[in-house]
Amino acid sequence: MSDEHAGYVDVALPVPLRRTFTYAVPPALRGRVLPGTRVAVPFARRKAVGIVLARREAPPEGVARIMRVAGLLEDEPLFPAELLAFLDEAARYYMHPVGEVLRAAAPALPRGALARLRKEGFLTGEEGIKGAAVKVREEVFVRATDATREGRLGTAQARVLALVDARVEVGLSELRIHVKTARAVVRKLEERGLVRCESREVLADRFSEVVPLAEAPPVATAAQEHAVRVMVEALAAPTRPFLLHGVTGSGKTEVYLRVMDAARALGRGGLLLVPEIALTPQLVGRFRARFGNEIAVLHSGLGEKERDDYWRALRRGQLRIAVGARSALFAPIPDLGVIVVDEEHDPSFKQEEGFRYHARDMAVLRAHRASAVCILGSATPSLESFRHAREGRFELVSLPQRATGQVMPDVELLDLRRLKPTTPTQRYLSEPLLRALRACLADKGQAILFLNRRGYSPSMQCAACDELAGCPACSVPLTEHRREGALRCHYCDYAEPSSDPCRACGAQERVPLGLGTEKLEDELAQLLYPAKVARLDRDTASGEGVEQVLERVRAGEIDVLVGTQMVTKGHDIANVTLVGVLLADQSLAFPDFRGSERTFQLLAQVAGRAGRGARAGRVLVQTYQPEHHAIASAARHDYEAFYEAELAQRSELGYAPFGRMVAVRVDAPEEDLARRVAESLASEARRHPALRDHRVALQGPAPAPLAKVRARYRYRFLLRGEDRRALREVAQLVLAAIERGVAPARASVDIDPVSMM
Repeated sequence: MSDEHAGYVDVALPVPLRRTFTYAVPPALRGRVLPGTRVAVPFARRKAVGIVLARREAPPEGVARIMRVAGLLEDEPLFPAELLAFLDEAARYYMHPVGEVLRAAAPALPRGALARLRKEGFLTGEEGIKGAAVKVREEVFVRATDATREGRLGTAQARVLALVDARVEVGLSELRIHVKTARAVVRKLEERGLVRCESREVLADRFSEVVPLAEAPPVATAAQEHAVRVMVEALAAPTRPFLLHGVTGSGKTEVYLRVMDAARALGRGGLLLVPEIALTPQLVGRFRARFGNEIAVLHSGLGEKERDDYWRALRRGQLRIAVGARSALFAPIPDLGVIVVDEEHDPSFKQEEGFRYHARDMAVLRAHRASAVCILGSATPSLESFRHAREGRFELVSLPQRATGQVMPDVELLDLRRLKPTTPTQRYLSEPLLRALRACLADKGQAILFLNRRGYSPSMQCAACDELAGCPACSVPLTEHRREGALRCHYCDYAEPSSDPCRACGAQERVPLGLGTEKLEDELAQLLYPAKVARLDRDTASGEGVEQVLERVRAGEIDVLVGTQMVTKGHDIANVTLVGVLLADQSLAFPDFRGSERTFQLLAQVAGRAGRGARAGRVLVQTYQPEHHAIASAARHDYEAFYEAELAQRSELGYAPFGRMVAVRVDAPEEDLARRVAESLASEARRHPALRDHRVALQGPAPAPLAKVRARYRYRFLLRGEDRRALREVAQLVLAAIERGVAPARASVDIDPVSMM
């Protein structure tokens, strides 16, 4: 369509309506209002900012009055055409308003534009800027020149030149890690004309801080070479996603780096998605070491200007590689060549509020649309992904051994039914595990203990009336945080002093029940003195705190690390020779059909932290169900045995990966209202013939396992079936009923749900 004929545009607005709105383009803006640009438009009785989704020559039929675009906010589209089309398709798949999807993907408006639009009445308070103010630091970048290197070079000078030769440019702060006198050495080399220096501001993002330079990639194993070869060959014409199934320590990251480097050599961009950016500083460091200043690390700690700067640098091709968690999926990388989803099994890739997308599944879609290679990597793949590989929809590539040649650690199951405690501590810290800890420390090794409960005690019971201290806004007990002197809810963050009396009877004394990481840390500090014990969980480490704790472990300043599932996340600490799991059965008790899968994944991942260096590793797992297929398979490092056993159970029950699911959730300030709305929506679903002829099954409605959260009562029902089209038609019926109004209740439709809570 020629620019002069593009007199109208379809604009997506951030409103809860699954449609776009057509506006006329004033003559002065024709040719400039392009798909992907942000525009100011009148809407209803107010004014709004939206994104142009498409251009058209004529207005829709039957529309009597078309309002005009009031202003253009940028001179270039925010979204490249490929990304815009992908987001539109994602909105349709998840049945979510495309305007809200685009708002979730786009960076915040620049401050100047925001202030001007507010002054002109185009924005209400809800579109305010979020995030911290931008921080910058001054960095000196060193580049080699083409000058002939005549004359003798000192040892330090030769070392600096070798490091600079390995990259296009290197920051002086990085050089100083390797050569303490780098500043003086660089000055001498500059005087000789062998290097040139440039000083400029860089974003003071914690992930842009100095990292060790990789002097040369490690020697690849035969399995790694095969994986890289088939994936690089696919860059020319990708056909299906790759599932890279490699045991812990098998070198999946090196495969990612080499494939991405090959794409970069072809002038194409790369995207790496990780479950949680703060928990993977080593992986980010390796990408920075390999690709230097070509990489944008996208994370929640960025201020709005940092995010906007990175967005535009990626959009213009100034940066070619993005690394980040779930929302980095939306990075505007032109000519995208590779998308990697590391730890593809991790449930955090699913967004649980608002636009409920799954970043792994949408990465597959985006790679397909961009003709890019898609790599899903994991030591413990999701059942859905492994079944896709078994049935040929994904290409399975295996890394069956550790890259270092080290064997997988021995795993011993400690049956808590047979171990009789002789002290109160041995009820949760068995004598064999404690003995192994002492032996590990005597041998100058380090240990990790995994307990997936934070706080001191998971609940507090009144000594007089046995009432549990509960959250007044949620249907959960309060967790004791002893150092904080508080009882805290882990769902709404309500807190009250630990010294408060029982709300039921007024008695003062409360008895702690159960074990959390805070109590375990205190107990171990006494039992293992003078060993240094530290804790890694949401209470002790967020953002930079995670890196600091892990760096202390690597430096040998911490002997025993206690933690929640944060300790299972891909950390490579060479001197960890012992891993202990205190309550392996915890996640089996959850009312979730994926409980066994999560148990296997957590155990296999945390076991993989042991024996990654020169010394062999050992894993001790305390359990009441050593015969359970998830626990027994994890102990043998046998993913396929787990897969076959779990698949048989899922097939019998009809759960994923057999068929699809849609969850309908309702919450309301009164329980009766939540129940009535859920029943009304379920009745709407039953109108569809697919429920009468059993192509779609309806389960519920019933109170959610977490029946009350943040003072709202929660009901849900599930729609299940193998007929994908029929399932979506039923979901559309329910969604249409929701859109007609359920206030003051709230209701949502979740396509392919992950959480059953």
